[in-house]
Amino acid sequence: MAEIARRLLPYLPAAGVFLLDRLTKYFIESHVSGWDNYTVIPGFFSIIRTENRGAAFSLLSGADPRWSAWFLAGLSLAAVVLITALLWRPSEGPLANSSRMRLSLALILGGAAGNLYDRLAHGAVTDFLELYLGQFHWPTFNLADSAITIGVALALLDMLRARRAGQRT
Repeated sequence: MAEIARRLLPYLPAAGVFLLDRLTKYFIESHVSGWDNYTVIPGFFSIIRTENRGAAFSLLSGADPRWSAWFLAGLSLAAVVLITALLWRPSEGPLANSSRMRLSLALILGGAAGNLYDRLAHGAVTDFLELYLGQFHWPTFNLADSAITIGVALALLDMLRARRAGQRT
């Protein structure tokens, strides 16, 4: 029974990310039009509403939506299935002793599931967080994108630490 609980544990933060992502997107979709711009920190951070039909950083946003929407949804679904399988594996291998790696995969899973939901339900992902400095504007993103980015950074950190620890022995 303890093994089942250990296997299920990473799905809690994934579900939390998914729910927070859905709640924030629902709020934005309900209260912010495509013409609104709410400055939160002048010269640095605003809340706007955009619909991204492409991938991260609007890649493929200009592609034919008849194939790009299905391609991106399929890619997201593949990521969700792969990460779900990795997290469910028995207590052996690289995930067995790394709670950081399991957390990083959970964050990526929750974010990927949130954006997959948008693609399947709306054909586009709702983005609303805009960072900028002067003329430089970071592509608009959402909570799911943030969770994926943090998850990838944690995974890279975990792999780097594991590599360094292996070199010391």
